[in-house]
Amino acid sequence: MGSTSTGTGKTAIQKRRVVISGYYGYRNSGDEAVLKSILFALQEEGARQGVSIVPVVLSIDPAWTSEMYGVEAVHRMRLGEVIRAIRSSDGLISGGGSLLQDATGIKTIPYYTGVLRLAQLLRKPTFVYAQGIGPVNRRWMDRLIRGVMRRSAYISVRDAESAALLGRMGVPHDRIDVVPDPVMGLPLPTAPGLGGAGAGAAGTAAAPGGGEAASPAAERLPVVGVSLRHWRKDGADLARAAAALGALARSRAVRLRFLPFHTPSDAEASRWVLGQLGDLGASVAEIAEPGDDPQQMLLEVSRCDVLFGMRLHALIYAANQSVPMLGLSYDPKIDQFLNRIGLTPVGTTESLEPAIFASAAIKLLDKPEEWLQTHRSAIDKLKQEARRPAQQISALLRQS
Repeated sequence: MGSTSTGTGKTAIQKRRVVISGYYGYRNSGDEAVLKSILFALQEEGARQGVSIVPVVLSIDPAWTSEMYGVEAVHRMRLGEVIRAIRSSDGLISGGGSLLQDATGIKTIPYYTGVLRLAQLLRKPTFVYAQGIGPVNRRWMDRLIRGVMRRSAYISVRDAESAALLGRMGVPHDRIDVVPDPVMGLPLPTAPGLGGAGAGAAGTAAAPGGGEAASPAAERLPVVGVSLRHWRKDGADLARAAAALGALARSRAVRLRFLPFHTPSDAEASRWVLGQLGDLGASVAEIAEPGDDPQQMLLEVSRCDVLFGMRLHALIYAANQSVPMLGLSYDPKIDQFLNRIGLTPVGTTESLEPAIFASAAIKLLDKPEEWLQTHRSAIDKLKQEARRPAQQISALLRQS
């Protein structure tokens, strides 16, 4: 194993190399936020327990990942590199995110279970970090998941539904820890110059007919963050979102600020919706360009008065910063997260009523304190529990 220790006696610091497997390097803001959250949590919890955790990230773009996070990274699709990284490590973390599902393709589950099984064959402890399990539509994949889960030293999932699915596959319930998504524990950036309202430095694209950045008057309008993605092939879901946002903008003067979580596709979806909004009256609309750093996107969300989100991590960012939110469901994971803080979606990709949406958004703009009072305790609980996987994994690594 690659472990070392420094110091003497009770003050000895144990050094542990840990490979982290996930959907990293693709510059999807949500998945990159998961990675950054895991890195923060492992660093902090490890230090509390006398363990210096040295991460090695499996990434589709190792150079970018190394530059972004200051960590070692190897190419996730080069078997030789993956084997060498795991062999020289003290364990492997799989997660977080929705890794074990077959909705995005038939290769996803075999890849992630394959990485886990490889580590187990190399006699390395494996840890499952706050994953969302499912949907799994091909029953033959159950045995792949069951096999690696049963051999893992620690299993955590991000919702009760994922735990129930693992249970039906044959994974003992008492071995599954239900925890929040890691991003609930992501802090805001602390570097100088990152605070302040307006977000002009982050970049904007003006609404149709504008052609200029938001005016000082527009910057004083309440900000409604908007996170949309392509889902339906016919675009009917985005058309409904445009109608709903247009109804809000014509009912109340607001600043619609589109937040693309996965570029370039979300930016394309945002531009299409922005082009469908029509006359906004006293309202304005724009697209933010926060860059690749997930903490910059978290900062963008923190500046919103309300967030309308289709992306799961847009909603998690909002909860992280106690921003009142309206969720648009395209997948059960949206409903599951909203349910954990006592919410239901305002609509789905099949149905979104403009009048209902506008009324709900205006209520949140008018009475944010009422929303916070109702949901603060659930949010605080999620933030506290988000570090539990890092605590458990650090303890296990310390003992190894």
